[in-house]
Amino acid sequence: MEKYKAVIFDMDGTLLDTLEDITDSVNYALGSLGFAQRDLSEIRSYVGNGVIRMMELSFPDGTQNPLFNDAVSLFKRHYAKNCRNKTRPYDGIMELLELLIERGYKTAVISNKYDTAVKELNQFYFSDYIPIAIGESSDIKRKPAADMLLAALNRLSVPGEEAIYIGDSEVDIETAKNAGVDCISVAWGFRDRDWLVSHGAKTIVDSPEELAALL
Repeated sequence: MEKYKAVIFDMDGTLLDTLEDITDSVNYALGSLGFAQRDLSEIRSYVGNGVIRMMELSFPDGTQNPLFNDAVSLFKRHYAKNCRNKTRPYDGIMELLELLIERGYKTAVISNKYDTAVKELNQFYFSDYIPIAIGESSDIKRKPAADMLLAALNRLSVPGEEAIYIGDSEVDIETAKNAGVDCISVAWGFRDRDWLVSHGAKTIVDSPEELAALL
């Protein structure tokens, strides 16, 4: 795959295992408002489409609940202070990024997590490897709209046909398709192999080492 000059990553479920910290913050918001908590498997299925959608699925009656906005605010405040408690790069990710930089690839990360959290986590874990991090904000449409991926390509000065997008969900598959960019799906994240295949994944890898070999 030497035609590629840039590798653009999703964050949650692809580079970072963020599930426990996200779940803890969701449950803090729910518990603070007197509602039953969610387990890891539920939150795993809810992530991918941004904080509002995740909280809508997690919260009783979703956006119709009069306390919904309070729950979102509680989640964001708690997560901002606790987003690195249990979060870690997946095994092999740091070695993969080091190899990509050695080979001269340009890199970026895009995420439906809100922009301040994306930038903070990227700076903490990947500052030596990924210079561009773009998250959800009022200025850019969230995935699966192509906007984030196209913005990353623009900042990297790389055309879409010379980039590959790496993600763990159906949202990432659709994002790549909408942007006209090739996609590799990873099976170690928040969706399993069968789910990815059923949602159109063409190439699936089971480890960062396998991804490195493909690239």
